[in-house]
Amino acid sequence: MNKTLTWIGRILLVGIIAGGTLALLRQSEVRAQQATSTARYTVVQTDITNLLVVDNSTNLIHFYTVDPGKEPGSDLKLRGSLDLNEVGKPVLKPKKAEVVEQK
Repeated sequence: MNKTLTWIGRILLVGIIAGGTLALLRQSEVRAQQATSTARYTVVQTDITNLLVVDNSTNLIHFYTVDPGKEPGSDLKLRGSLDLNEVGKPVLKPKKAEVVEQK
């Protein structure tokens, strides 16, 4: 009987340690996920005819503006993007947006 209680005690101890370890691992995963769940986009600058937006997941800044000569409130079109991972280099090269022909 005494050996049976010893085995049961060991099994309970191992179960408690395993459960506690799993709970701590899960808690750290949740905290890491909460720390990285920021807004997808950040508006840097805007007015009626221009918009600068940072895509926080890709670390790109996008520049939108209306067509020249159009009135404020017209459609904003993507003009170009810039990879913010390149900041700190002597020269930054923006990527022009592809021109979409209207039919």
